[in-house]
Amino acid sequence: MSLSTKRAKLSSLLLFFQVFFLVLFAVFVRYDPNLHAVNHPWSDKGKGETSQIRLVAVPEVQVLSQNDTSNLSNLSSTNPDPVAEPAGYEAKKKHATTPTTKEWNVPTFDRINVASFYPMFQDVHVMIFIGFGFLMTFLKRYGFGSIGLNFLLAAFVIQWAILMNGFLNLEDGKILINIKSLIAADFGAAVVLITFGAVLGKASPVQLIIVAFLEIICSSVNEYICVHHLKVADVGGSMLIHAFGAYFGLALARVIYSRDIEDSTKEGSNYHSDLFSMIGTIFLWLYWPSFNAALATGDDQHRAVINTYLSLAACCVVTFAVSNAINKGGKLDMVHIQNSTLAGGVAIGTSADMMVEPWGAIIIGSVAGLLSVIGFTYITPFLYKRAKIHDTCGVNNLHGMPGILAGIAGAITAAIASTDKYGKSLYELFPARAPANGTELADIQSSLSGIEPGEGRSGVEQAGYQLLALVITLSFAMVGGTITGFILRIPFCNQPQSNNLFEDNPWWSLPDAEEGDVLVRMGDGSENSREMPLKEKI
Repeated sequence: MSLSTKRAKLSSLLLFFQVFFLVLFAVFVRYDPNLHAVNHPWSDKGKGETSQIRLVAVPEVQVLSQNDTSNLSNLSSTNPDPVAEPAGYEAKKKHATTPTTKEWNVPTFDRINVASFYPMFQDVHVMIFIGFGFLMTFLKRYGFGSIGLNFLLAAFVIQWAILMNGFLNLEDGKILINIKSLIAADFGAAVVLITFGAVLGKASPVQLIIVAFLEIICSSVNEYICVHHLKVADVGGSMLIHAFGAYFGLALARVIYSRDIEDSTKEGSNYHSDLFSMIGTIFLWLYWPSFNAALATGDDQHRAVINTYLSLAACCVVTFAVSNAINKGGKLDMVHIQNSTLAGGVAIGTSADMMVEPWGAIIIGSVAGLLSVIGFTYITPFLYKRAKIHDTCGVNNLHGMPGILAGIAGAITAAIASTDKYGKSLYELFPARAPANGTELADIQSSLSGIEPGEGRSGVEQAGYQLLALVITLSFAMVGGTITGFILRIPFCNQPQSNNLFEDNPWWSLPDAEEGDVLVRMGDGSENSREMPLKEKI
């Protein structure tokens, strides 16, 4: 197949999907009502129009204490709100039980929600586009593909993930988006990029776009089942994102395996490619607390940051210790340092917002580091030799097994969770544990108005559902990855062969050949051959 034909396939496929997304966005996607200009309660637009008043979502009231935040110290009876408001939106003072404390009811609009969520969103965005991208640049001949296709896939997926998540949560036939929708879309991109790591250097750009499209459908349906029907807790997505992406990728890698992969001599790193990969590691390690805490709120978010922070620190130390202990010659292995140091962020994800205690987070991170290094040293070679599962980036060791560990840790934590430890906030973390009706539910709702009637689950029952979600996720991932793998074997998808594996040259214009270089065609003269400078051949 000629290069022009391959180019036409990729261009046509990308343009087709972009037009497809455009049409779907035009038909279905709208701003959340609180984001629409005419619905802003401080706007002069639409005054006196009852239909517009009816559409306005009444702003939630957030009680802010003068003792809780210093930036409200300038509030007084003459200046009750730091932002001037028109008549009708005057802040109401509430008198506390003690004369030393004053509280104000301050309207909370989405501009404040953006201020709350956008820093976390930025961190997750950096992880997706820089962290994952640079982490995969360790292949010495596939750097352009690693970071370039990471860029493409993430941009592709965030559009499709917004649509898929929205289709499963339609409101009056429309998809309403806000800042949380963007965070969820980045999480969808993480699923696909984890799978990308399993087939790095072995799949063409056309194949990867097809994988992204199909995998988001599978992962979105799986998440809908686990969150909305099983009502499980997985704030950091260790089961629904990491485990799913890893085992979808491993199943996919098994189906597209060929002897050419085993015979290839291009897979591997060099000194400089490993340094670039460490850039991704450091970015991921620094921002992982935001990944796990992005969609949590209040004290749950605070715990998620602390628990992830401690788990990562312990994981890093244990990774260095175990790598040095089991590696031949007592030397550190850069593969372990690039990947296993991050396993603690995955392993704590499901229980990140739970009361695991700081020492519990350190234990989980330590076990994750040990498990990941052992996986790279023994399990990855075993799977390759015995099952023909070639895992380029070792996603089983960074995302797969730590994701399973996270699911188990989350189930154990859910089993022992009680109102003695959580108070009524237990029903925010585990909504299904709320009573279905009765005076107890009314009492809970009097304190936490957002609590819906639950199923009255016990802690052990909730733990069972957590484990069931893990099993369903693994099943969805492996079945979906297998089916997708067979689709990728269709000739249209441009499966790379022999010299095209782990190689940028078939897909990218490379600066290898300088003006005046003599080009020599290497290979058998087929489409798998490539031209290279004579000095490189020598």
